[in-house]
Amino acid sequence: MDLIKHISEEELIVAISNGEERYFRYFVEKYKNKIYNTCLGFLRNAEDAEDTAQEVFIEVHQSINKFKKESSLDTWLYRIATNKSLEVIRSRKSKKRFSILAGKDVYEQNNQPVYHLHPGIEAENKERAEILMNAIEKLKEKQRIAFVLHKIEMLSQKEIAAIMETSVAGVESLLQRAKENLRKMLNQYYHEDEK
Repeated sequence: MDLIKHISEEELIVAISNGEERYFRYFVEKYKNKIYNTCLGFLRNAEDAEDTAQEVFIEVHQSINKFKKESSLDTWLYRIATNKSLEVIRSRKSKKRFSILAGKDVYEQNNQPVYHLHPGIEAENKERAEILMNAIEKLKEKQRIAFVLHKIEMLSQKEIAAIMETSVAGVESLLQRAKENLRKMLNQYYHEDEK
């Protein structure tokens, strides 16, 4: 395993493409926390984040030979993790609509979100973290992606631009609109809090 640690990114990709399982196990070990934390930043539920992270690695295993070296391996992984997380969010919304139509609220009871588990969130007050995460969820999808990757995953605007396949200026604009929208949504809460 020590020899694997000194392998280049390109050699690692080739080894995984050739079906060398020990290299893939090393790859999973190296990236599992990063991928899990990214999924958790979007999904706010530990179990969903774990399942989605596994889906990310399954996709990587199946499609590593399609990896284009136009972007870094990190960027490609973040893109897959983001897309998989958004698929789960869309599925949740669909299940929630169905449960409302069926007169049930089963999904909400069994899938309580986790607000405080993500290591990127340092909130002394769980209630404030919950309010902020609820507001983030209400952002338009592209604004939410940019905001989560920047403020929770601490990625640079350049990295986010590569993940979202847009320009740095486009990311700046999304972040600016996300901040403005969050300010509007949270304004009432903070004014009430100051009374």
